[in-house]
Amino acid sequence: MRFRAALPFVALAAFSLTPADAQRRPPTPEQRIDRLERQVRQVQRQVFPKGQPADTAGFSDQPAATQDSVTNLNGRLDSVERQLADILRQAEENGNRVAQMEAEVARLRADQDRRLRAIETAPAADEEPVTTEQDSTEAPPPRPRPKIEGSAETAPAALSTGTVDAAEAAYDQGFQLWTAGKYDAAIKSLQAFTKKYPDHRRASWAYNLAGRAMLDKGQPRAAAEALLANYRRDPKGERAQDSLFYLGQALMKLGQPGQACKAYSELEEVYSGNLRAPLKAALPSAKAEAKCG
Repeated sequence: MRFRAALPFVALAAFSLTPADAQRRPPTPEQRIDRLERQVRQVQRQVFPKGQPADTAGFSDQPAATQDSVTNLNGRLDSVERQLADILRQAEENGNRVAQMEAEVARLRADQDRRLRAIETAPAADEEPVTTEQDSTEAPPPRPRPKIEGSAETAPAALSTGTVDAAEAAYDQGFQLWTAGKYDAAIKSLQAFTKKYPDHRRASWAYNLAGRAMLDKGQPRAAAEALLANYRRDPKGERAQDSLFYLGQALMKLGQPGQACKAYSELEEVYSGNLRAPLKAALPSAKAEAKCG
C-alpha cells in the first residue's frame, strides 16, 4: 500500500522534470537549419523589401550563376578587351606618326632657316638692266645697283613741275631713301606714307616700294608678305602688277620656284591685256630662271 501510494508522486515528479530535461538537450540539425532559414528570410525582407530574392545578382528573372549569363558575360569582356587593345595600338601608332611628323617639320624648318640665313648674309647679285621705253612720268636717278628699267618706282611728276603736294613729297622722301640704299629708313618712311595717305594713288606705289626695299635689304620673306598684301589689297592699283612680279622674285630668293611660277602665271592671266612693257619684257627670263613649264 505504501508503494502504491508513492507511485503517483513518483510519476508526477518525473512528469515535472521532463520539460527541464528537454530544454537542456542540444537542438537537432533540422531544428538548427529551420532556425537559420527563418533568420535568412527575416534578413531578406529587410534587404529586399519588394521581395527580391538574394540569389539573382540584380536580375529579376535570371539567376546570376546560369551558364548562359556566364558565357554572355565572358564574351562581352573579351570584346571589351579586344577593343581596348585596338585603342592602345592605334594610340601608339598615332604617337609614332606624330613624332615622325614633328621630326620632319623640325628638319624642314631648320633647313629653311639655314637657307634663309645663307641668302640674307650673302651679297645681293646685280641684275642686268633691261633697256625699254620708260613711262613719261618716270625719271629715276642713279641707283646703287642696276634695276629693271621702266619697272622701278620713280620720282613723283608733281615735284618735277614745281607744284607742291604734301603726299607726293612724302612718297618722294621714301623713294629717295630707297635709291640711296637706306632701306630701313625707306621702309619706315613709306609705311608712314601709307598710314597717312591710305587712299592716295601713290599708296599702291608705296606699298610696292616698301616690299622691294625689304627684298633689296635681303629679307625675302618679309618682302613676299608685303608684296602679296599690296596685290591683294588693290589688284587694280598702279603698282599691283609690279608687286606680283617681285613676289615671284622674292619666292625665288626663298628657294620656292614652283610658287614663283604660280605668281608669274597669275600675273599673265590677270594683266594679260595691260601688262606694263617693262614687266612684259622681263617676264620670260624670270620664268626661265624658275624653270616654269
